[in-house]
Amino acid sequence: MPRFHCPLPLAAGQSLDLPAGAARHVQVLRLQPGARITLFNGAGGEFEAVVERMGRSDVAVRVESHDPVEREAAREVHLAVAMPANERMDWLVEKATELGAASVQPLMAERSVLRLSGERAGKKQAHWQAIAVAACEQCGRNRVPAVHEVADLRTWLASRGAAGTARLLLSLRPQAVALREAGGDGEPVVFLTGPEGGWSEAEEEAALAAGFRPVTLGARVLRAETAALAALAALA
Repeated sequence: MPRFHCPLPLAAGQSLDLPAGAARHVQVLRLQPGARITLFNGAGGEFEAVVERMGRSDVAVRVESHDPVEREAAREVHLAVAMPANERMDWLVEKATELGAASVQPLMAERSVLRLSGERAGKKQAHWQAIAVAACEQCGRNRVPAVHEVADLRTWLASRGAAGTARLLLSLRPQAVALREAGGDGEPVVFLTGPEGGWSEAEEEAALAAGFRPVTLGARVLRAETAALAALAALA
């Protein structure tokens, strides 16, 4: 059954017009009145609905029932990633959503190739959030992970505040422990991973001072986007 994100209050028995994005998707699929669809708004569970009317640019549906099903990962894993360049960040957000990331924090580091600010950063954030929504529609998640505003690494580290989640830093330091040994007992975790050129010495020191523990994924050198997803798959 086709699934659509509908960021509106939903309740069994109501009729409503779908938001523009969902309506456009229904029309692209050439669904007709009477077609059954699934809606989710991110507040929990999903709703079965029926298409009532197809207009030129609008679609009306009737919400029929709510299913409280959730398909979230067993552990909250928040990815904080120094953004890889080109389309790799798009791919990372999509796959991280499918793997169950609780949120994604795009960061700029000293060696980052991709650097964003102002209006361009806002547009990229909105673009990545839309990718996360589409990935949820495809994979069955009913809660959309937040893609946060692009931030400078040091500014972000300074805002971390008191401890409350495990903090892990992907590092090449000799004292880094294997991720499987540092994963903990299922508590929420923030996983911080660097750009294509790696962290600078000063950046690693700042992360350690902020309470991050250095971990390694093994002897092989992974691409920036691969490392983040490998860690997520191991932790979630």
